Amino acid sequence: MTTQLGLPESVQACLFDLDGVVTKTAVVHAAAWKETFDSFLRARDGAGFRPFTDADYSRYVDGMPRADGVRTFLASRSIELPEGDPDDPPDRDTVNGLGNRKNELLLKKIRTDGVEAYDGTLRYIEAVRAAGLKTAVVSSSANTVDVLRSIDAERLFDTRIDGVVARDRKLPGKPRPDTFLAAAHDLGVEPSRAAVYEDALAGMDAGRSGHFGYVVGVDRVGQTDALYAHGADRVVKDLAELLGGAE
Repeated sequence: MTTQLGLPESVQACLFDLDGVVTKTAVVHAAAWKETFDSFLRARDGAGFRPFTDADYSRYVDGMPRADGVRTFLASRSIELPEGDPDDPPDRDTVNGLGNRKNELLLKKIRTDGVEAYDGTLRYIEAVRAAGLKTAVVSSSANTVDVLRSIDAERLFDTRIDGVVARDRKLPGKPRPDTFLAAAHDLGVEPSRAAVYEDALAGMDAGRSGHFGYVVGVDRVGQTDALYAHGADRVVKDLAELLGGAE
């Protein structure tokens, strides 16, 4: 391990998830999903509906592309909706309509409350870059550029693979490793020489199945054991814990 970054010496690039790793937006995503699904389920099943829970968010939605999250959660409740079109209005009960409803709520919450970064992550990324390692942001969000600009962090990444890029390149989202593999490719680094940083279980699965050199789980919600079970090499509460050396 290095003395500065807590990584194997072979690592040449660091691939960071956005929501929950760089920015404090995971909780905003979770709230937008809950409002979306609870509204849909209430209208479908009445006052006795079974609400969307934090466990549902972690298991079925967190880290996934928007439409995949809708499909996966609804399947867990034995509900099937038509796909619809990507530009379906938010009030249409289709997979894309529900996804767009969630995104509309998310953007409203971000505009109202703003976006905060995790200071420990920003310090860590600065140290990574100072050490000469390459960096990428890898997110399923289609709002990545706006979020990064709002915290003046766009400059911290050599490449970006987000929901927009994934759609253009037809890359399947997490838990598949394709978006992380694309980031490593764009940086000119073999996956075995790249580290993945994720807070979502789907991201852990992507990091492990992509055979990356090191996978760091960031535990923001008390799921350390689950992050290890899904493939983390190390779990920390904050990336600043990695500065200064190995365990």
